[in-house]
Amino acid sequence: MFGYDLLGLIGLIILALVIVFVIRMILILIPAAIVAFVVWFITDGNLWLTGVAFLVVAALSIPKKL
Repeated sequence: MFGYDLLGLIGLIILALVIVFVIRMILILIPAAIVAFVVWFITDGNLWLTGVAFLVVAALSIPKKL
């Protein structure tokens, strides 16, 4: 019985860490999404340039914030 309690506790801790990491990544990627939207709006819907802008800003901001 004690083994299942410990296993459940470890599972909840891992789940909480994953949720915190996902929320943190979403907050970090908000500027990249804004830049991508601006590029998409300026280039009249060019998805290739939008994707490049998103990836560049994300690649520059993720190491800085982590």
